[in-house]
Amino acid sequence: MKIYSIETGNFKLDGGAMFGVVPKTIWQKTNPADANNLIDMSMRSILIEDGNRLILVDTGLGAKQSNKFFSYYYLFGDFSVDLSLAKHGFHRDDITDVFLTHLHFDHCGGAIEWNSDKTFLQPAFKNAKFWSNKEHWQWATEPNSREKASFLKENINPIKESGQLNFIDHNYKDQIGFDVLFVDGHTEKQMLPKLTYQGKTMVFMADLLPTVGHIPLPYVMGYDTRPLLTIQEKASFLEEAGDKEYFLFLEHDAHNEICTVKHTEKGVRLKSTHKFIDIFN
Repeated sequence: MKIYSIETGNFKLDGGAMFGVVPKTIWQKTNPADANNLIDMSMRSILIEDGNRLILVDTGLGAKQSNKFFSYYYLFGDFSVDLSLAKHGFHRDDITDVFLTHLHFDHCGGAIEWNSDKTFLQPAFKNAKFWSNKEHWQWATEPNSREKASFLKENINPIKESGQLNFIDHNYKDQIGFDVLFVDGHTEKQMLPKLTYQGKTMVFMADLLPTVGHIPLPYVMGYDTRPLLTIQEKASFLEEAGDKEYFLFLEHDAHNEICTVKHTEKGVRLKSTHKFIDIFN
């Protein structure tokens, strides 16, 4: 097995929304905001090369939405899925599996693209199986009013219509080749890949832990549907991560790819941050 860090793009979100009830005077120490109260966010994926399989975990925003849509999210930088894949000698047509942690647009938007003349939407990875789970799929396709703006039909329906949709079940390790942690605080049945690689345990944190600034337990996103459950899930996970020295892969931290945590008198706190290439090479 070999794993690559894939940068799909950067964007900005409101810092208050990202930290919920935590005051700006506190969260801006780790996640400084600009004049519009926006903080830098990444959409970082991983690519898993395992035998004859090439598995992409999450896809970023993609490029099919309108200019008006993108104007809300202040994209910046030169990253893209195609450039990141090419850096490692791959093309999107080489992807055999796309594993979607959940179906919010910043995690799955890049799964779908326009065809050449913009007459219909199609999978951006034409040779891939797309993986979700039944509970989350139903949650996303019958959205509650709180999450409706994050579950966009144009990102979701074409996956099923293509015939490329697959659901993870209790045999997920046989299906996809790695362990999966299910968490429900952010959204129903979000899936976090847990991998053993080069003798270390790495967990792809998705939206359970967006940035290093979110490690303290009360630091929970305003986007979470069940914030008190997020706190419970994060507490349990971080205790284990500190005990077992997990490496946490950060999808949304624009400045830190990997972090570790440690136990302190104040609870679990940041231990160290690393570039992916310095830990896994």
